[in-house]
Amino acid sequence: MTPPKNIQLIGNELALIWADGSESYIKAPILRAASPSAETAGERDILGVLHGGEHGKNYSNVEILSWQFVGNYAIRFKFSDGHATGLYSYELLKQLGEG
Repeated sequence: MTPPKNIQLIGNELALIWADGSESYIKAPILRAASPSAETAGERDILGVLHGGEHGKNYSNVEILSWQFVGNYAIRFKFSDGHATGLYSYELLKQLGEG
């Protein structure tokens, strides 16, 4: 998947315009809760048991401070709660914008 053509922050919502002309809008708290980082999502051991994570945490007041592209496949966001370790693939961002 190709990177977004344009990314903007509109209030507390991330707006992405994709190469095919489609648009995605994701509220900051939803983006933060969907972080694929081990800190947020947890990690599974060799037996598939989930360890850690921040399931059920309230991110309603979290804001997006900045972002940077990582390689040619993902974006890393920095949030107002200090979180900055999740790598959001373009596919994940597109899915979050559809939900």
